[in-house]
Order: sequence, then structure tokens, then C-alpha cells
Amino acid sequence: MTRYPRDEFDRVPETSTRQGVHRTVAAAKSRGLAPILSVGAFALAVGLVAFLLLPRLGFGPAGGTAMAADKSSATAAASATAQPTAAPTVQPTTSPTSDPGSTVAAASSGTTPAPTATAAAVDKTQPVAVYNGTTTAGLAGRVGSMVTSDGWVLGPLGNWTGPRQQTSVVYYNGAAQKANAEELAALLGIATLVDSADFKMPLVVVLGPGYR
Repeated sequence: MTRYPRDEFDRVPETSTRQGVHRTVAAAKSRGLAPILSVGAFALAVGLVAFLLLPRLGFGPAGGTAMAADKSSATAAASATAQPTAAPTVQPTTSPTSDPGSTVAAASSGTTPAPTATAAAVDKTQPVAVYNGTTTAGLAGRVGSMVTSDGWVLGPLGNWTGPRQQTSVVYYNGAAQKANAEELAALLGIATLVDSADFKMPLVVVLGPGYR
């Protein structure tokens, strides 16, 4: 029957249905691989269909959704940057203009201070003549000393030879000498001032009765 020597497997009767242990096991293994291969093929087909169709139906993986969201946000940011921003407009402010009528009214209603008369400067370089119209000897010299002590320039001294005086008088020649006459009268205590052009001197003091 065969060229090989007989072994323990050949002891099985030829009429037996058993074909040998190694042949039966091999047949069993070959029959068990078919379902596995079928399931694998089915799973591969399902995965391929899911990979191709699910992204088109909007059921993509989470990573793809995140990437799409990032892309949409980037597009929105780019569009916002591209839109020109309106520059703030500054409304011109109108400076308040004064009403001429109100200005005139305010000026007319306001009281303007009355101009104050400035006191004329006293000029002590003007010579002062002193005459004694009393019976007191040496009175003109004593009053002349008072005049020079106050800084005045002393003119002629002597006794009065004119009309009899009733009181002491300071004579001044013109309005320009009035301030000087007032200053001199205040120094000597004389209350009477007379503007007279009868004297050639700008200031003349005549001492009358009762002067001490």
C-alpha cells in the first residue's frame, strides 16, 4: 500500500472511520478560522464605511470638531481685523462769545471810580522870605531857623513895612506854589494862605500880631 514502514498509526483497522489524530486536528483548525476571518472582514468593512461616510454626515471625531472650531474662530478674527475701525470724531466746541449788548450794559451799569487828585509834589528849593510884622524883636530870625531846619531854602529876612497885619499870612505866587504854601503853613502853624502876585518871591511869610 505504501513504501513507508508501518508504525503504530498503521495498526488501526482499514475499515475504521478514523483517519488518524493529526489529520482530524488539522481539519478542525481549518474549520475554526473561517468564522474569525468572516468577522474580521465584516469589521474591516464597517470601519471603512464609518471612516468614509461619518465625516460627511457630521459625525467626525472630536479632534476634527476642535480643528473646525479653531478654523472658524481664526476666520472670524481675521474678518474682524480686516474691518476698518471708525476713527473717533471730535465735535468742535464753540467758544462762548460775549454778547456786545450785555457787555455794553455791564459796562454802563458798573460804577467807575472817580479819579483821585494826586497831591502836588512839594518843592523845598523855592526860596522863602520871612518878615516880622509884630513888635517882638528877633521873631523873623527865629522863624527863619525853623524854615531852614525843615529843609527849605531861606530867602530875605526883615521887618514888615507894608500895611498893618491883623494875623499871620503865607503868600504864594500862583497855583504852582499852592502845595508849597500849604506845606510851609502847616510847619509854622499859620492858617491863612493868600495867592498874590505883589511879591517877587514865590513864597512870603508875614508874621502878624499874636504869633509866638
